[in-house]
Amino acid sequence: MKYVCNPMNIEYKYQFFPREGGVFANREAADPSLVLFKGKCYLFPSMTDGFLTSEDLVDWTFHSFNNPMPIHDYAPDVCVSGDYLYFSASKKSQNCSFYRTTDPIHSTFEEIEGTFPFWDPHLFTDDDGRMYFYWGCSNAEPIYGLEVEPETMKLLTEKVSLISHHITDYGYERIGDDHIEQTDEEIEARIQAFLATMSMMSEDQKTSLSRPSGISEEGKARLYHAFGNAPYVEGPWMTKHNGKYYLQYAVTGAEYNVYSDGVYIGDSPLGPFTLAKNNPYSYKPGGFINGAGHGSTIKAESGQYWHTSTMRISKNHNFERRLGIWQAGFDAEGDLFCDQRYGDWPIRMDQKPWDKPNWMLLSYGKNVEVSSGTGKQNVTDENVRTWWKAETNQAGEWLVLDLEESYDVHGIQVNFADDQLAVTPPVGATFQGETTMERYIDPVHQKTRWVLEGSLDGGTYFTIEDKSQADTDLSHDFIVREKGIEVRYLKLTIMALPYNQNPCVSGLRVFGKAHGELPAMTLDVKTELKGDLDMLVSWQADDAVGHNILWGYAPSKLYHSYMVFGKNEQNIGAIIKGTPIYVRVDTFNEVGITEGHVIKVR
Repeated sequence: MKYVCNPMNIEYKYQFFPREGGVFANREAADPSLVLFKGKCYLFPSMTDGFLTSEDLVDWTFHSFNNPMPIHDYAPDVCVSGDYLYFSASKKSQNCSFYRTTDPIHSTFEEIEGTFPFWDPHLFTDDDGRMYFYWGCSNAEPIYGLEVEPETMKLLTEKVSLISHHITDYGYERIGDDHIEQTDEEIEARIQAFLATMSMMSEDQKTSLSRPSGISEEGKARLYHAFGNAPYVEGPWMTKHNGKYYLQYAVTGAEYNVYSDGVYIGDSPLGPFTLAKNNPYSYKPGGFINGAGHGSTIKAESGQYWHTSTMRISKNHNFERRLGIWQAGFDAEGDLFCDQRYGDWPIRMDQKPWDKPNWMLLSYGKNVEVSSGTGKQNVTDENVRTWWKAETNQAGEWLVLDLEESYDVHGIQVNFADDQLAVTPPVGATFQGETTMERYIDPVHQKTRWVLEGSLDGGTYFTIEDKSQADTDLSHDFIVREKGIEVRYLKLTIMALPYNQNPCVSGLRVFGKAHGELPAMTLDVKTELKGDLDMLVSWQADDAVGHNILWGYAPSKLYHSYMVFGKNEQNIGAIIKGTPIYVRVDTFNEVGITEGHVIKVR
């Protein structure tokens, strides 16, 4: 059986950005459009310089485009209509074209000239063959929709306003980590820091890199609007189910842990739409890696629905992002849901939504020794935004994780990070894209090489996985041993990394089975409503590895979750004004999960 473990195990392309002191690089992929086309899954993420295909949603193959395409335009959208796969991408500064092909891998895309500029496009073909176009990415304008003619993409109707933000009623739409708004001083500081990075290159550097000389006044005005507290409403995606139209959208901003996808329901492709009871349906604020916004939902050939969306790192750059994929579906009452309870743990591809994990997390808080450098405790702190950084870039830097006892290990995720990685772009490299998002996407196929060993005594080691000669660059590689291996110590030796950088590891995450007692049930759970949109959940401190706070609008629909470690309270800021709320706090340890009691809050 195959497994996935988020973030998705694909190659994330390096992006070069100018900053103070030179040009820096980090990986990115975001805004994934996933479709089933002629029996194969096609994945088109932003800033990937191509697309990926898969037969099973686990193993992915990268493909370059066979003709020039707008790879520097954000939010690529794909839509299946008849024998064609349609493609479009975002650029507000000029008209955006559409493209189509009957064979993306072997053939070229033909261009259908566009008539207006847009951000975050989405084409949807209804059962009757009529095609609809949705777009929107703004904290001032709504998501729009209209009907288009499939052959020419000419507009057949006037645009209709479909979704706007409602931050006084929908808590999950509020901007900021955990929906805590920024102060005016914080907004100003972010703007100034961003503008400073845009002006750090010398004129000679700008000329040598074919980069425009600066940001326009219009661009500056957009920045002041963009960095404020009004949330972006963006990333539309349409799914039809049982005659209903589910218009999905993203809110808050990709740099926040609460980046999410909400959904409205209508009886026709252009509405009117009403907010679904289960919102946000894709929401992952806690755990190892956060964020689950601006995505797409498909029904695989097996009949299982899957949702893929954007996850955040946002340490080296706001748009330093990854992709996640989860099981989704519709319940008996037609609620669209996404199972993200243990959303960055291994997911067995044939399990059912809401099944408990096969394997538990074994590595949290365990001791790590390293060859050199700083931050060794970050390897097991379950936070992708912190890491160990080796002192040198020499082959052979290592870390050893002690699980403290022998375990039956089944899955290991090796997570590499970038730390203010200074690079020298090749001669003639051209920075492209919208004014505030210009970058150079490195097309070179990089390599990440390492060896992972295991030991029972810390002295004699055996090889678990040897990637010392690998030709892949997988920054979140996931190794499965379905039958299990008995191991206490794990040693990761890094042999080679892109751009000869110092090794940085944000997580050596180990999953498997432990023997012993399940954790005790959470005791003394209390909830406190703080206004219309916030709820503080607290419980008695205990010795569990972690807790999962579940909530929903009915006791049988606890579809939302927030995983926490090392704390016994958490504010939930994603609730909707006036709706019923039911809460349950589960405990978990290395043996398994103990469910709590459901509490009615209102």
